Amino acid sequence: MAHGVIAPIDQQRLALAAGADYLESTVVGTLVAPSPTEGAWEPVRLAPSPARPVPSFAILIPGDLRVADPSVPMGRIRAYARTALDAVAAVAGHGAKIVLGSGAARTIGPDVPASEGAARFAEVLILFRDEARARGLEIVLEPLHRGETDLIHTVGEAAQFLDAHGIEGVRIVADLFHIQLEAEPLAQVELLAGRVGHAHIADTDRVPPGQGDWPLGEFLAALRRGGYTGDVTLECRWEDLAAELPDALAAVRAADPAHRS
Repeated sequence: MAHGVIAPIDQQRLALAAGADYLESTVVGTLVAPSPTEGAWEPVRLAPSPARPVPSFAILIPGDLRVADPSVPMGRIRAYARTALDAVAAVAGHGAKIVLGSGAARTIGPDVPASEGAARFAEVLILFRDEARARGLEIVLEPLHRGETDLIHTVGEAAQFLDAHGIEGVRIVADLFHIQLEAEPLAQVELLAGRVGHAHIADTDRVPPGQGDWPLGEFLAALRRGGYTGDVTLECRWEDLAAELPDALAAVRAADPAHRS
């Protein structure tokens, strides 16, 4: 297992120098950007190229692409998925994970019946799963607290959504920030840890680990007891990434039973 940090890909060398095992790159605005054609997106030319392949990605879908709205043409969503995932594949390691959180994009809103919005999002999730799989990548579904979206707030709800829509081959992200804000019991996280494919961690209200009082050790212990053996990515608000990251990584590694063993 490894411990990394979410940041734009141009900060990869900085993150590695500060002790991270990897950088989890953002996608929107980093790997893809709006093109001159209205509503379209195109890859960003990276200079310099990444120092090493990227194992995971976040911030996948722009907020104005309403993927839970059946009135948005699937062709537009498919075109974005292919552009974004091609850009990801160009810098990714084989089997890299791509977090599908994107709360604004997946919000159903009051103008769409909830059942129709959920059905459309399930269709979109399958589209992204299949397009990612064709590129040797994996989509993982992230529950987000209700302040960010009206669809799928907890690890438990994510499992229920996947089962209700018969979606196979999609694992779940366990993110301590959303777990804390939703007051999801860590016992439930442990129970479902076998379905977790990726983990995010932060301290109180997204400050770097070690600067708050959230249960870092209890969260990681619940995941490890439940059988999760994967990576843990820091997703935080940074005042100075280079200065704060070494201590934050040390706090997570000290709290992680898998690292201590």
